[in-house]
Amino acid sequence: MPASEAASRAKRANRKKDTTHEVLLRRALWRVGLRYRKHVSCLPGNPDLVFARARVVVFCDGDFWHGRNWGHLKSQLEQGYNAAYWLAKIGRNRKRDRQTSALLEALGWTVLRLWETDIKIDPSTVATAISATVKARLPDTSPRGTARRCRVVVNSLL
Repeated sequence: MPASEAASRAKRANRKKDTTHEVLLRRALWRVGLRYRKHVSCLPGNPDLVFARARVVVFCDGDFWHGRNWGHLKSQLEQGYNAAYWLAKIGRNRKRDRQTSALLEALGWTVLRLWETDIKIDPSTVATAISATVKARLPDTSPRGTARRCRVVVNSLL
């Protein structure tokens, strides 16, 4: 139960896709010449950005919802309203993030998890780091597109 109607409205306003930090990162990636797919639902965790040929996925994690500086955030939440709910909620998010990353890595993907604040501070530097990872992972020759890879991922999960 939210602390107030204002808190409830604020939480409803949070977006799952096209968050401010995600859009900033996408613009910076476009400027460095990288092209990507957004929110590829056939991959575990529905990554924010997918570089299929390089087999790199990027998650743009919100600081609060994914528990950045967990020790500090946890102590703050313990003192706040509805502490048990928020500790469990963010704890589940963090556990799901670890499981999703492990599954993608087991399937041969490189997983990059980036924090909202880091992206907002300097999206160009983050984009340059992603570009280096993507370029290092590009195969010499590879079929294009995610459709074939998605079928392979789905079949390997069955």
